[in-house]
Order: sequence, then structure tokens, then C-alpha cells
Amino acid sequence: DDDDDDDDDDSDNGRSDGFNSEAGRASGMTSDGDDGFVHVTMWEDPFKALTHGDDTRVLQRTLEDLPYRSIDVDVSSPTFDTSRHFLEEKVSASDTTSLDITQRTIKGQRIDYFNRCSDLSFNTYRDILELEKEEKEKDHSSASSSDENSEEEGSPTTKNDNSKQRLFLVCYHLPVKLTRDISSGKYHATFSESLLAKTEASSVSKSHETYWVGTVSLNVDDDHEKEQIREVLKPLNCIPLFLDDTMRQSFYFGMCKQVLWPAFHNIDLLDMSKSGWGQQNHFDNEGHVAQPVEFDSNWDQSRLDVWWNAFQAVNKIFCDAIMKIARMNDIVWVHDYHLSLLPKLLHEAEMNFHGMRSIQMVFFLHIPFPTSQVFRELERGENILEGILHADVVGFHAFDHARHFLNAAKRILGLSHESLVGGLIGVKYRGTKVLVTISNVSIEADVVRASLTSDAVKNEADYLKAKYSGRSIVGGVDIAQGLSGVSLKLLAFERLLADYPNWREKVAMMQVCLVPSSRKNDEADTLSHVRYLVKRIQNSFGSDVIGYEEVIGSSLPIERRLALWLASDVFMTTPIREGLNLLPLEYVFARDLGVTITTEFSAVCSVLNGALRINPFDIQASSTCIDTALSMAEEEKVGRRERDMKFVSSSNSGSWTHRVLGDLKDVTKSAIKGKGGDSRKRQVSNMDSVQAVSELHIASQRLDQEQIVDAYHAAETRVIFVDFNGTIVMKEPAGKYLKRDMLGTSGNKPPSETIKALTKLSEDPRNVVYVVSGDTESNIQQAIGDIPGIGLASGNGGSISHPIQRRERRKWKASDLGVDWETIKKIVLPIVSKYTARANGSFVKLTSSSIGWSYYSCDPEWGSMLSVHLVQELENQLHAFDVRLVTLKGVVEVVPRKLNKGLVVKDVLRRNKLPDFILCMGDDVSDEKMFTSVFSVISQSSADDALGGTAAINPKHAITVTVGKKVSNASYYVEDASVVAELLIKMARLQYKGRTMSWDADDLGPARFET
Repeated sequence: DDDDDDDDDDSDNGRSDGFNSEAGRASGMTSDGDDGFVHVTMWEDPFKALTHGDDTRVLQRTLEDLPYRSIDVDVSSPTFDTSRHFLEEKVSASDTTSLDITQRTIKGQRIDYFNRCSDLSFNTYRDILELEKEEKEKDHSSASSSDENSEEEGSPTTKNDNSKQRLFLVCYHLPVKLTRDISSGKYHATFSESLLAKTEASSVSKSHETYWVGTVSLNVDDDHEKEQIREVLKPLNCIPLFLDDTMRQSFYFGMCKQVLWPAFHNIDLLDMSKSGWGQQNHFDNEGHVAQPVEFDSNWDQSRLDVWWNAFQAVNKIFCDAIMKIARMNDIVWVHDYHLSLLPKLLHEAEMNFHGMRSIQMVFFLHIPFPTSQVFRELERGENILEGILHADVVGFHAFDHARHFLNAAKRILGLSHESLVGGLIGVKYRGTKVLVTISNVSIEADVVRASLTSDAVKNEADYLKAKYSGRSIVGGVDIAQGLSGVSLKLLAFERLLADYPNWREKVAMMQVCLVPSSRKNDEADTLSHVRYLVKRIQNSFGSDVIGYEEVIGSSLPIERRLALWLASDVFMTTPIREGLNLLPLEYVFARDLGVTITTEFSAVCSVLNGALRINPFDIQASSTCIDTALSMAEEEKVGRRERDMKFVSSSNSGSWTHRVLGDLKDVTKSAIKGKGGDSRKRQVSNMDSVQAVSELHIASQRLDQEQIVDAYHAAETRVIFVDFNGTIVMKEPAGKYLKRDMLGTSGNKPPSETIKALTKLSEDPRNVVYVVSGDTESNIQQAIGDIPGIGLASGNGGSISHPIQRRERRKWKASDLGVDWETIKKIVLPIVSKYTARANGSFVKLTSSSIGWSYYSCDPEWGSMLSVHLVQELENQLHAFDVRLVTLKGVVEVVPRKLNKGLVVKDVLRRNKLPDFILCMGDDVSDEKMFTSVFSVISQSSADDALGGTAAINPKHAITVTVGKKVSNASYYVEDASVVAELLIKMARLQYKGRTMSWDADDLGPARFET
């Protein structure tokens, strides 16, 4: 939970890679060679196109400048590797012919010698490192002997494997549990359940020599006890720091919890000081304050100087401790707002000591970053911002938080930012570029999976189910602080019981409030209100409708959490402001048929695509959402969970850490190149337009349904072309987030009434009906493939299936578009994979004739920003191929240049003589070619007849219709897809009563049909 980042749950993990990584090791990713050498990470080269036999050092020129984990150079070790690769190729350093950069393999690919012992630049760098190592060892030996008993110093355990790059994970609270045996007085330590803690599957510890630096929460004054704790933590590679109680109170409970924590959660400091936000109010049974209380604000300007001095002092203690143990090319990863001054302090210390920056730094914020207006209210806000910006990489869990940070940098420090190749964001500061990254992390799925099998979890879950037998359970675990929104959740549940009497005997809420004691006034105020609401609900509807529990501490043990998840049919969390909270993801993983409800103000809202989202201040809508969750069909529950399971189960802290350290590697490489990254800007060509807008017109004439129906019935032969998504299947509205809220299953189908109309139209021997879609063959066939007599086209005309008879198996024929599609895939898929990793909710969509990147389920602004750079990168790589890029709302597609839906129209219309009646309907730019092809075929037919000396026989009616009034080649428009459905139903002469479309939001009962 984001508030408990302050305790020990805000941590996250380290990851492997870095510019000077272990010899030949590819960006911390698993090598596919036994010797650990691999040139390009496997996911960037999924087709092994760059590996030829044993020659793993071959470079493909076009991938050299990829900004994201492309190549690794062996420059970290002062002693070169004597493996078979070097022995076979070792030559004299004076033999410059061996260094000819034009030397190529028999297949024409250039050979890279940079990381071979024979390379002159490698030898030079090796000598520099040897000197640096000797000086460091002298300094380290001297410091160790003189400061052996220093409180702030920790001595990392010596490792045999010196080739690993060292990584220091720095957080205020060490992610450990420290206990003491009362009888013996001995301490025992284990890693806690934390994002930062080391796990059995921690890949970062395998690829990096990893250490943890932070404080312990025990008040220890005795030097002997401190030494005991150091010795106990040494096997865990944990370096403890000790603070006296006065400093801890001013730093943590003062500056961090009373000033920075509210401000970073967008609480206006002036409002807080004037309104007494967080004061202790006690309610009577009527909900009124029982007695006036003396004003006691959580924030007092007069105490700020003392708190700020403590804040600086603690950050300096961390800086001194790290400087005593850091070496060249170490990575220091600073976690969260408590240590926001540390990157700058380390930078200044390095410049004073070495005269240069020798370590790499990451700063990651696990709570929200406020708007620039709120951040500017901080008296020391500029100092905090400068402290953070001295890191090489600054990370956030949500794009909203990153955007606020960029705005604050611009408005307070006057810094500009730019989008870089690969979808990265760079802030120009101190003559360098600071990389801003957005990276989502999930749970440790292996740990949760193992815990789910324990008897304790099963027994507790069975107990809760039996306790609330016959009732659906709405579960939740929240910090007892105002911003958690627990009171709003209880009000919504109370409204549900009041407005939906049928649920009073069928539902129960199980609410657990955690009391970390980090904001005591706020917690006391919140608990007082929550207790009152719980009692009011129980008095009104019975004690069985709600179970309430308070737990002292910042987290609930995993066994108890999982038992609650297994017993709960709905998980509900209603934060007003929130950063990282992994509990909703844990629920999704643990509960097969559960529904998650979260708010649009939480970071997890942009992560979970299958969750129901609410505004917690809208009590009525929130209660309706609970009813929706409780009533949800099993099929939709499964579909919603499937949307998120891939991310939840595979994006653990290890993979997340790898991604962030990969970004660090990118920015380090850019800095070494001397220009801080590729800032070149190219004009993005808009390739989604079928033709210039000036050549189009607005379809200003609304379609008259009755005239079309009359013309249809008067015709002897007819051909109907209909688009799929957006025309006979209503597209879900984008809203503030491009999330799919309406449908819980993949493979959307038209409403049953539309399918019935298409079936009847296809049965008429005078009709030829084709549904032309941009979707895959499997999706379109699953949706309407069973309709006999209907023709289908998928992939925007890439493959076609002509009409079939009843019980006949459908066959698909791919269009010959003159493109080597396998070669295209090998180029495009590695690029698209990078962007998929950066944007949770995005995915790769493959058809027989297209590669698509869908960001429809991402944050709309973040997805749109990435799509622009994806188009740029793809244009660079594909300019020599006969393909084009199509950018639609939420999708970027690579398609053959000749591919368009007009191919289907031309093929069908040219098979026989032109019909009396042609109707073509679609909703977006991909359908424009269908409209123009209709008239193109008619014109060509007339010209052919004229040349043959026969009278032209043209259709009596050729109608093109676009869905929505917009610039189009269509002659007519209709308002939305429901009008298309009504038109098809009328043409099929189906009589309906009531609402036409099953997707309508109004619950007016099912449509009734008569033939």
C-alpha cells in the first residue's frame, strides 16, 4: 500500500543489467548460451536472426542504435576473459589489421571487436580500471581501519564473483524482520514481505552483487547491540543505519508524515492547516461531534525548520554510509520520498572526492507526485526537486504522477522535457538528460501460489465462508487514514442495503483497517468515523451484514489476506489518493471468479484492465457498481480476470527491476556517446489517411431508412458490405481511460437481433452479404462464422472466406499482396515488444497480413505518446518494404501497402454482373476504401461497356454509409451502430417491440421479435 511505503512495504526490487555489466552478459536477461555470452537480448531477437552458429558477437547494423537493451559491451572487468571466444581470436594489440571495422562475416554482417582483448580501446579502458581499482582498494582499506566502529558504516560481504556489477537498494526502512530472543538476547533477521526484499526467484541477486541499505526501527543505544545487529544482517547483505529517537521523530513522523506525505498526495497545506485535517473528532450515535475538541493541526509551519534540518541530516547519514562502500560503476537505487535529497548529496560527494561521477543512480517514487500547484506550496520543494533530478533515472508507477513531476520541473526550475526514441522521456538538467520512466510492478506470484496451498489459508477461508454462509462477501483491507476512503466505501455499502433490499440477506462486507501509527491523529479521526458508520449499518440492517476488524501494523499477514481473498466474491478499495497498492493484484491472482472494484484516483486503475472503476465521492454510482459486481455473470468474471492475469502473474519485482535498470543502461549509453540520447526529431507522416482530407467531404446527408428499405425490396439482385467493429458491434466508449468497461469477454459479438437479421438476409438467394473486418480470422469466425450464406473477410481484406452452405466447414483464402511477411515480422516484433513492455494494457495483435500494437486499454495520453514514437521507429526500419502504417484510435498497424478493404469489394462485385442494389456501411478510416471501390467498380464497368459498344447497366442504387457524421467518402451517415442494426432488421422484415440493441444501457427488457 502506498502509505506503507513509509513502513516497509514501499520497497521494490533490484534488477540486472547496466552498461558495464558482467562480461558479455546481455542486459541481465537469461543467456541462451552456456558460457553466458549473448549479443542481443532474446526478446529483442525472438527469431534468432542475429545468431549464427558460435559467432555470438555478430552485429546487425540496423540494431546498433536501438535505445533499449540492444547490445552489451564487456568493459566492466579489468582482466579480460580467456574463454574459447577470446583464445580462438586473440591477436597482438599491434596487429591493427584485426581491428578493421569493415571486416565482415561470409554472410555480410560486420564483426564487432569492441569487447575483445585485441581491441586497443578495450586495453586502454582495462588499464584505467586497474588503476582505479588500486586507488579504491587503498581508500577502502584506510576507511575500514579508521572507521571500523562507525554507526553509519556497513561493510558489504566480500564476494568471490567480482565480475558482477554491484547494486545498492537504498530505502528508509530495511525490508527485514528483526527479532530478539528474550532469554538469550540474540537477534534473528529474515527478509520481510516487501517489494524490495530478496526472494528465492530474485533474478537481480543472481546477476548483480546486491546490497540493501536502510534503517532498523529498533531504538538501540548500546554499541554492542548495534554490532550484534550488523552481524546478524551481514549474511543478508543488509547494511543497517541507526538513528536516535529525536532525529527519527523529527524526520519520519515530522517532515515525512506531516508535510511531505500529505503534499505528495495532493493535500493543500493551507487547507490542511486551517481545517484541521486529521484532528481527532469523536462522533455520537447520530453522527455529530460528541464534544468540541481543541484544534490540533497535523501541520505546523513553526516546526518546519526543525523537521527540515532532521530531513537533511538523515539524507546526509545515508550519503556518508554509501560513499564509504561505493566503487566505480556501482548502481545506487534510491527508493521513495524519504530520501529525495540523496541523489544530489551523492553527486556532490562524488564530485568532491573523485572530480567525476562514477556511480549510476535511480530514484523511484512509490507514492503519487502532486500537481505543480500543490508542490510549489512546499517551502523546500525546489531543493527536493533538485535532489531527485540528480539521479540518472527517475521512475513512477503511473503516467499521471510522471506528468505532474515534469510540470513541476518546468514551472519551478524552468526545465524542458522531450520525448525520446523508444517512448522515453528526457528532462534536460545540468547539461545531461535525466530519464523519466513509468513502470508497473505486480506481485510475487510464486510466493502467493505457494501460500495458497497452505492449510492455514484454506481453514481460515472456510471459516469466513461458514461465518457468512449464504451471503456474498465484499472484502477489503485498507490503511486507517483519511485518504484511504474507507468511510466512502461504508457509505456506498449502506446505500446498497437501503436501495437494494434483495441484498440485505444475501451480502456481507468484511472490512479490515490497518493502523500503522505513522499518522496518529489522522488514524484516530478515521477510526472514529469508521466505527460510527459500522455501528450505524449494524443497527439498521443487522450485525450479520458487516464484519469489522482493526489490526495494529502496516500490513496483514499473507495467510490472512489470502484467506479473505478466497472467501470474498468482490474486492473493493476506494482510495481518494493512492500510489502503489498490490492488494488488488493479489486478489485477482488468488480468486478465480472474483470482481475487483477500485477508484479512478488509484495507480492500480491504470494497471488492471478488468476492474470496475468508480468515483468514490459518487455514493449512488458506487452502490450501483457493487450491485453490478455481485450480479455479474460467471463468463464476464472470467473474461475480466483473463485481461489481467498475464501481467499480474508475470511482472514480479524481478522483471520490473530489470526493466528499470534497462532504462538506466540506456541513459548511461547515451551519456557515454556524449549527447545524452538521440534528440533528433523527425516529422511523423500521417499514414492512416486514405487520401487527402481536402479531397473528402463531410457526409452531411442523414440516411433515410425507409427509402433504403424500399429500394432494397424493389431490387432483384443485391450486394451488402458491412464492417464489423463499430458498425454491427458497438465500440466501447473511450472515456477518460481507454479501458474496456462494458464487455468482460474477448471476441465481441453483435447483438442477437443483429445476428438474426444477418442470417435472414444471407438466406435470401437474391442477396450476397459480406462482413468485412479488421479483426483476426478466429475472432470474426467465432462471432458470426456459423451464419450460413454469409461471406467474411478478416485483416482488412488480408484473407477472405466466401459464403458457405449449412454444415459446410468454412475455408479461408489469403490474399496475395506481394510482401514477404515473415521478414517483416522479424523486424517489427522486436520493436513493438519494447513498447508493449512500457505500457501495461497494450498488446501485439497478429493477423495473416498485419501486425498491430493496441494501446486501447492504456492510459490514453501515455499510449498516444508512445504510438507517435512507435510510428517513427517503424518508419525508419520499414522504408524499404512495400508496407504502410495505419494509425487508428488506440491501434498502430503495419500492413502491406496494397492491403485495404476495397480489395474485397472489387473482388465480389467483379465476380458477376453488377447488382441492382449495393449497400456498403462502415465506421472508420479503414472503411473509406470500401466506399471509393464501390464507385470505382461501377465507373470501370461503364467504361468497359462503352468500349464494347453495349449500353451500360449500372446499379439502380449504390449507397455508401458511414457511422457518425464526419469527413468521409460515404454519401450518407447514421448516428451510431444501433441505427445500422435497425436498418438491417427492417430490411430482413423482422418486427421488433421494445429496445433494438442488447448493448443499450437502459434496462428496458429484452427485445421481442416476430417474423
